[in-house]
Amino acid sequence: MLATRVLQKEGAFYFIAYKATELLDRVSFSSRYYFEGEQIDADEPGDDEVAKFIAGIEKSEKSFQRLLNRRKIGQIVNFYETAVSQPLIPGTILLFTDETLRFRRSDSSESVGFLSEPNGKYLIIDGQHRLAALHFFRQRHPEQIDRIEVPCVLFDGKSADFATEMFVIINSTHTRINKSHLVDLYERVSWETPEKKFAAQLVDLLYGESDSPLRYRINRLGGRSRQEKWILQSEVFNEVFKVVQRNRRFFDDHFGMRADRAYALLRDYLKAVRDVMDAVWGDNEKFMFTRDVTLKALFRVFGDLIRDRKIVQAWDDERSPKVFTNVVKPWADLTREFRAEGFYERFPAKGQVERVRRIHTRLAQNLNQ
Repeated sequence: MLATRVLQKEGAFYFIAYKATELLDRVSFSSRYYFEGEQIDADEPGDDEVAKFIAGIEKSEKSFQRLLNRRKIGQIVNFYETAVSQPLIPGTILLFTDETLRFRRSDSSESVGFLSEPNGKYLIIDGQHRLAALHFFRQRHPEQIDRIEVPCVLFDGKSADFATEMFVIINSTHTRINKSHLVDLYERVSWETPEKKFAAQLVDLLYGESDSPLRYRINRLGGRSRQEKWILQSEVFNEVFKVVQRNRRFFDDHFGMRADRAYALLRDYLKAVRDVMDAVWGDNEKFMFTRDVTLKALFRVFGDLIRDRKIVQAWDDERSPKVFTNVVKPWADLTREFRAEGFYERFPAKGQVERVRRIHTRLAQNLNQ
């Protein structure tokens, strides 16, 4: 299919004009939609984490109740039927596939070319209501559907976390998802694992507790504070969840999987880091220490440290940041490495994942253990 490739920083996505019939046959609806006695059943999400999340919202959020659903779909179908000169779908539909598609540029352009199609169906990040209404419009007016093209933006080959984050960013208004971010919903959907709920609670405490070094610094896409944000809530959650997953038994044995108890350990570690790195901690544009790539690395070091029995025992005995202060004290000699000027040359990488790994390695090599 003909597509326009758009490059932004380290990522790429595609603009596509899809024939309506072809598109409807290639998408997967994660929620159920109703219209005048007819309905679209939600596709089984299977092991797809993003689809499971979106489908879970239908059970958790009033905005997906049957009555509102039917009314909203009806309004869109009515517009499709009455619009003459106006575009039926002037805004793009956002699609996602975890498959990596092949792009072959044309001879005349670097950005325009031909894109392969995925073997499976697209997940709809944004535009489910519009496509659901288009489905019912096709049933009522099959003779008109072939004259409709749908503008789409397609993301491919990304992680499930990327797609989920995109879904929440797009849908984080009071007319759609009432909560500001997906992590806030993990505690409310029955199918989520105890580990995810535990990690989500820890992130919530990091955001809101008065003694948290990250209080109001986590971007919840709707939080009250106007303070400068350092990192997205989803990124914090991803790192904390990985630590919890890899150390499930530790958190169970020490804290009974109670986030309100485990929070003190993570808080004291971050306090120690803040005290040692005081010169570069905070809203200082000249340094990169409280930027997302470094903060992710800090969570990974925390995961390393709690596997050291001596450190954990020392903290159990003292319950103080001092235990971690002694461990991370050598980092004070690394402050100049986190200058914004030349930072990306000092930590060269092809992308953020590799850069976080490099920072993690550098910090882990400079610990008192």
